[in-house]
Amino acid sequence: MELMVVPIEKPEAVNFVLGQTHFIKTVEDVHEALVTAVPGIKFGLAFCEASGKCLVRWSGTDPAMIELARKNAFALSAGHSFILFLGEGYYPVNILNTLKMVPEVCHILCATSNRTQVLVAETEQGRGLIGVIDGEKPKGIEGDEDIAWRKNFLRKVGYKA
Repeated sequence: MELMVVPIEKPEAVNFVLGQTHFIKTVEDVHEALVTAVPGIKFGLAFCEASGKCLVRWSGTDPAMIELARKNAFALSAGHSFILFLGEGYYPVNILNTLKMVPEVCHILCATSNRTQVLVAETEQGRGLIGVIDGEKPKGIEGDEDIAWRKNFLRKVGYKA
């Protein structure tokens, strides 16, 4: 078995979701779930088929996000994995519950805009996702000033009243 680190390549501000799923139907079902949950959403989705032709299947509403999804899915090449890139102004917090409710979705590994590395194992059979390194490690513990900043930030961006 070989272990490798595969970086997710994307513009800094772009959010993405990485997960595992189990069926070719994922591509259409995730697409339908997203456009139903958030009308006008811009996204690109790619799914690594694990049997048959073993293709990277894809869908989406934004050509740039679709290209990111296809490129990164092929770099991962892990059976039954999917990657979903969200266009500017769309965030995982708005679609995660919808995504989790898609019957084929088994597991979400991360939802982030951070620099991310994916830990991948490869055997003679194929590749699988082990986990992710999402961003950097903590540099300290939040203090009173940091708590105030966090609370103000969430209100400034409209997530708290």
